[in-house]
Amino acid sequence: MTCRTLDTVDIRIGIVNTARELMFQTTQSAADIEKAIAESVGSDNGTLRLEDDKGHVYVVPSRNLAFVEIGQEKSRKVGFAP
Repeated sequence: MTCRTLDTVDIRIGIVNTARELMFQTTQSAADIEKAIAESVGSDNGTLRLEDDKGHVYVVPSRNLAFVEIGQEKSRKVGFAP
């Protein structure tokens, strides 16, 4: 069996008038996440749509974003190394 590496990024999203934050990990690159944020904030009635590493989809209206924190990409090994 071979060992492969998955790159994950930690995401933390603050929503206006909400005490809790959304926190999850995704396999999307940090550049792709930044691009999605910029596009959603730049549109009038945009939504930010992100998917975590388990396939869950998060959709937040961009007008309700308080902040988005993007962690550093980190690698984790999956499988068995010979």
